[in-house]
Amino acid sequence: MSLGPVMLDIDGTRLTPADRDLLREPAVGGIILFTRNFESVQQITELVAELRRLRRPPLLIAVDHEGGRVQRFREGFTVIPAMRAIGRLHRRDAEQAEQLARTAGWLIGSELRSVDIDLCFAPCVDLDWGISEIIGDRAFHSSPRVVGALATQFSRGLRSAGMAAVAKHFPGHGAVVADSHLKLPVDRREYGDLLDDMLPYERLVSTRAVAGVMMAHIVYADIDPEPSGFSRYWIQEELRGRLGFDGAVFSDDLSMKATREYGSMPDRAKLSLSAGCDMVIICNDRARAERAVHALSGYSNPVSQVRLARLHGTGGKSLKALNKSEEWGAATAALAEVSEPPELTLDA
Repeated sequence: MSLGPVMLDIDGTRLTPADRDLLREPAVGGIILFTRNFESVQQITELVAELRRLRRPPLLIAVDHEGGRVQRFREGFTVIPAMRAIGRLHRRDAEQAEQLARTAGWLIGSELRSVDIDLCFAPCVDLDWGISEIIGDRAFHSSPRVVGALATQFSRGLRSAGMAAVAKHFPGHGAVVADSHLKLPVDRREYGDLLDDMLPYERLVSTRAVAGVMMAHIVYADIDPEPSGFSRYWIQEELRGRLGFDGAVFSDDLSMKATREYGSMPDRAKLSLSAGCDMVIICNDRARAERAVHALSGYSNPVSQVRLARLHGTGGKSLKALNKSEEWGAATAALAEVSEPPELTLDA
């Protein structure tokens, strides 16, 4: 059985019989974990091990674990600062900030690999235009070149820990006020202005620092009437064509209110896949997710399957062994120097 094109979620800290049945469906290829799925290091390790046993090849297991407001696992894991803290350091010492970005990527990747998570949906490479309700301090910086440099180092840190990087949200979420969880944002800038937002992706793609990209649920009205995750223009012409990206493309969560005008969940999933996404994410709506999975039961894209198969994590020490290492001690100390208390946890 190959990996299907749908990534789902579950409600609790353990799998139910219904979860097991759904996750074994041919159209399913991954699962994304949230704070509600975590109660301890031991519990998450056992949950991931059970997920691994469900099928072959194993499901891709992912989590949003950027740091700051977006860190799903806390107790037993290092509290990671928001990436803006590293961007602020860059103003004083660019070399130290780039090293710290790499350290942050390594630490996140190493701790997640210690419990056998494959993917962290990071780095967030949206520019800090100072207006977005949902991005805010998740952004490294307002400068495209600084974001590109820091995101590249962060991604290399993840890779050195055995984890692929998935950059988000293409082509850029930082210049719209609205939160796409709640409504569909519209960015009315001209194409030339959007080149700044895409510059970090050019750096990440040209250096082969990322293996995945997540699309934004935003309409860039001057270029294409479709949201970028449903747009052949943004995926095929810009991301794959002009930038030359040959890795895996993910939709953002199709249950977000930004997508509700685009038909049923099966319709949204098919739109996203036909536009060029390799995997669609559907969370917090089990009934509609099931309908999409069943509607895609016969779907097959061998090229996408190869791209997704490359995303499985490699290596990794136990968390206990990792915590005893000098590298972990140095990394946590370095990040503690720039840490600020998180404002809130984004979870659904």
